[in-house]
Amino acid sequence: MTDWDDAYANMAHVPGSEALPGQWEADAAAYREGGVRIEEHAYGTHPRERLDMVWPDGKAKGLAVFVHGGYWIRLDKSLWTHFAEGARANGWAVCLAQYTLAPEARIAEITQQVGRAIAFAAGLVDGPVRLAGHSAGGHLVSRMICDDTPLDGAVLDRLEHTLSISGLHDLRPLMWTAMNADLRLDEAEARQESAALHRPETRANLTAWVGGGERPEFIRQAQLLAMMWQGLGAEVACVVDGAHNHFSVIDALKDPGSDLTRAFAP
Repeated sequence: MTDWDDAYANMAHVPGSEALPGQWEADAAAYREGGVRIEEHAYGTHPRERLDMVWPDGKAKGLAVFVHGGYWIRLDKSLWTHFAEGARANGWAVCLAQYTLAPEARIAEITQQVGRAIAFAAGLVDGPVRLAGHSAGGHLVSRMICDDTPLDGAVLDRLEHTLSISGLHDLRPLMWTAMNADLRLDEAEARQESAALHRPETRANLTAWVGGGERPEFIRQAQLLAMMWQGLGAEVACVVDGAHNHFSVIDALKDPGSDLTRAFAP
């Protein structure tokens, strides 16, 4: 029988990973002090309904949205500011969105919040829109291009590409984990919030990206969405990236010339 807690236990299988949140926080704070133009906006009334806009040096070529992970129960936008640099250096305005965490919010509510954050940010920037998210964030951006997307047609018409990095696309196994005490997933919500169990929105263009050294469940989740949607009319690709683990796989977002950044915001 599968030990689902172990299947999703990324930090337990990456030596030294307990130090990463502190490192991300320090690196993000240093980046914010480095002279890049950053604005914070409220996209709703809840204290967590906040986003940061990281602006390029010249006119923005479009909007690139990054949604953070943390299993929907932890972390916030302040840890990820420096990961905007690759897209920002390529000329994009980068939105770093955060959302209300479980157990205060259910995943279905978080999906709707992310949709509102993207719509708000899209109102600040002209041009195309590109989405990326990591882990739980990969789940959330994938939900934006399902047949029940919370995005309206005007935003979808601008949406060029969605990049799910180490995303979770079938949430049913999470019902058997200890973290479900906070997530409160039942069968109905797990199905509703699983992109792999939806048809893709007709304009969907997706890359599921995952590190080759990640837990097998994350590789399965990336391949699953690609396989499901390939037969349903979506433009979709799956990339297994070298030997990267669940945390090192996003480091390339800081490099404007990396393959990952080019997939996000070239």
